[in-house]
Amino acid sequence: METTYYDHGTPAERWERARMFFDAKEYDTAARVLDGLVEEVPEQTGPRLLLARAYYHSAQLRRAETELRVIVDRDPVEQYARLMLGRTLQRQGRHAEAEPHLRLASALSGDFE
Repeated sequence: METTYYDHGTPAERWERARMFFDAKEYDTAARVLDGLVEEVPEQTGPRLLLARAYYHSAQLRRAETELRVIVDRDPVEQYARLMLGRTLQRQGRHAEAEPHLRLASALSGDFE
């Protein structure tokens, strides 16, 4: 198996590399690192959520939606994933689909109207 820069190192090293790229607003590069990491540790929410954020910020909204749906299917009360899913749907012009996710995210954060 040939190793590339994106999948080189331990999972912890790749996590740090992905966060560095994300913090530098190099979202496409962060997503490339995170894609392999999420494949390797699919049960972990942190890498998948950061991957969804990288997709969102690089306007890969369908991909972001897919990752966020995996998270909320597994953990329906994951507040930030709900919020991001709602905003991702809004950004795609799917406001009616976004509304329940945004309301639930608001309730989970303690923001009651």
